[in-house]
Amino acid sequence: MPRRRASRVPDPGGSLRTPAALTPEVEDVDPGPNVLRTGLAGDELQRRMEWALSRVDGVVGVNNHMGSRFTADRRAMQALMAELSRRGLLFLDSLTTGQSVGRSVSRAAGVTYLARDVFLDNDETPDAIRARLRELEAVARRDGSAIAIAHPKAATLDVLEAWLPSLAERGFVLVPVSALAAAAPANLLARATP
Repeated sequence: MPRRRASRVPDPGGSLRTPAALTPEVEDVDPGPNVLRTGLAGDELQRRMEWALSRVDGVVGVNNHMGSRFTADRRAMQALMAELSRRGLLFLDSLTTGQSVGRSVSRAAGVTYLARDVFLDNDETPDAIRARLRELEAVARRDGSAIAIAHPKAATLDVLEAWLPSLAERGFVLVPVSALAAAAPANLLARATP
């Protein structure tokens, strides 16, 4: 797999996070090579993290991709958080399960924890994505910030391309997750779910 550079990925503020493939809840889903699985020994988890982090420059944190089983496993998450703490990286929890222990385990390890507020494109239709963006704006107005997770799919990119130019006139600023973490980590930790 070729190494991707952060400069190829548009990101306001110049930071980037990389998805980590974690053990999914459904066994027949293939999360790809070097997946972080529950039950891995610490040295193997570290080797796989090294591999994942070497794929992209400018990493500020890790976001779980799939990973419902992994993020619900306290021992596995403790090993992951130890590695993130060692590297000074944050953890952005996709909250793919209501059983995630990400918040409590990251706190115990001293790792900055953020959680997504809205999945933009679980339903990939433009109308559904626009509805999720309205939800995202409502959360941001209520809480002062909001985190969305999306995929680089055609419909998502088209809707975002139309939405982004009007953000400022509606009173919003798009920032990287690292800016949210640096601005008010205690507030973010307090309002995050699980």
